[in-house]
Amino acid sequence: MRQSSTANEGPTAKGYDLSATSWGRFATEVLRGQAQVDFLPSALAGAVFSLALFVAGWEYGLYGLIGAAVGTGTARLLGVDRDRVTAGLEGFNSCLVGVACAVFLDADHLSTLLVAVAASAAVTVVTAATARVLGTWGLPTFTLPFCLAASALTVAAPGFRHVWHLEGGIAALPRTASGPTALTLTDLWHAFFTNIGEIFLMPQWYVGLIFLIGIFVADRRLGALACAGSAVGILTSWALGAPADQVRQGLMGYDAVLVAMALGGVFLITNAWSVGYALVGAVTSTVLSPALGALFAPSGGHAFTWPFVLVSLVFLVAAPAFPRLRPAAG
Repeated sequence: MRQSSTANEGPTAKGYDLSATSWGRFATEVLRGQAQVDFLPSALAGAVFSLALFVAGWEYGLYGLIGAAVGTGTARLLGVDRDRVTAGLEGFNSCLVGVACAVFLDADHLSTLLVAVAASAAVTVVTAATARVLGTWGLPTFTLPFCLAASALTVAAPGFRHVWHLEGGIAALPRTASGPTALTLTDLWHAFFTNIGEIFLMPQWYVGLIFLIGIFVADRRLGALACAGSAVGILTSWALGAPADQVRQGLMGYDAVLVAMALGGVFLITNAWSVGYALVGAVTSTVLSPALGALFAPSGGHAFTWPFVLVSLVFLVAAPAFPRLRPAAG
């Protein structure tokens, strides 16, 4: 997702360079693709992220790797700019699409695997289309291709009996928030980590902790911003009276984590002004999250990372109007 291609060189052992062979280079690109979900062009961070998905469940780890590999391989086959592929920028949307298929379509069925492979390849085309449109204004695609593909999949899937393996559909009318809003100490620290895990659709706090370790391994500055975004998401949710159960599961804060990282340390130069700007964006995305959830609910869709995408694009478009905010190089 990050525009820079200044990546860690990935895992090495006893002086052996993983990227020395063609298969090694491909593996490095796949791992970087997973890491780019959190703006990190680092194969080492990607390996930690892959571990986190496998800890959540073998199916999530497998589908994440398959998605990233298919997206990266499709981009290679279609001759996408080599620098983009090397930096992992063609693998993060497809990684998320693969994980989404495992989460929402039941990973134990062959049809789900086939859909994941097809969707991961197709999202490469969606990425190219969105990049051409947004590139006109010098804007990144973020996870917009994933949002478009995953929304289409979840809305359409109940209409196909060979794809949908659950009883009935998941479309529902929006409901008023209900349930207790008081947060216990356990709720708070669970939410702090699940906000990070839910970026990959994983609700386990310990999986979020592993993701956070992976971020810090690659970039301590972005790790700190991820923590700040998570804290702001929790505080905003609590202040507005969001149900404690949703806060604890990370459903109210994962967009805030991504917005804080994107605006505070990736696309704008990190300083007091950009961090403050990013945290305002994090608050905005937290408020927008239930609105988009309600919008998609009647069709059976999900908010995914739509709040992050929309808020980040608006804030980046607005940034040149504020001289104290400086765009990052690259």
